[in-house]
Amino acid sequence: MNNIKIGITGLPQAGKTLTLIKVIEMLEAEGLKVGGMITEPMAEKNHKGGFYVIDWRTKEKGILASSDIKSKFMVGKFGIDLAVLEDIGVNALMKACEESDVIVIDEVGKIEVESEKFVNAVKYCLDVEKPILLTLHKKSRNPLLQDIRRRDDVRILEVTPINRNLLPYKIMKLMKGELL
Repeated sequence: MNNIKIGITGLPQAGKTLTLIKVIEMLEAEGLKVGGMITEPMAEKNHKGGFYVIDWRTKEKGILASSDIKSKFMVGKFGIDLAVLEDIGVNALMKACEESDVIVIDEVGKIEVESEKFVNAVKYCLDVEKPILLTLHKKSRNPLLQDIRRRDDVRILEVTPINRNLLPYKIMKLMKGELL
């Protein structure tokens, strides 16, 4: 496994997180320890009720964004609980840097970049000599996302409805150094 850093981008609902989880399952099937954080939509009668943040290793889960949260940080109709992002997400990233073979960060997006601790954790992870998979908000002009996109050591791949079933296999090949 090389220390490749892969950013998965795409439009909302394109399948970024699903692609990431498929790759994680393939890595774990090969005996690798994967750590970090993922976000998961809260299912609420066919419309999104917000998002959970989950520590991939421990499965600890908290409500990151919800229309029920009153916060000075709002994304659309959702209030953001930065404390949950920092308690679960940032801690998961820092543990992954120490204990995991592969680091996953889902997602570097509008919500998450409101937290300075999260931004610093992402920058720290990117400098660790381990493979990283991260999902990136496609259109955001946030400085952190622009920095990630500009890095020479990050390969950005876009997930689309057409390639989403094959992309996890391509990512695995890239991680093993079989594709350049």
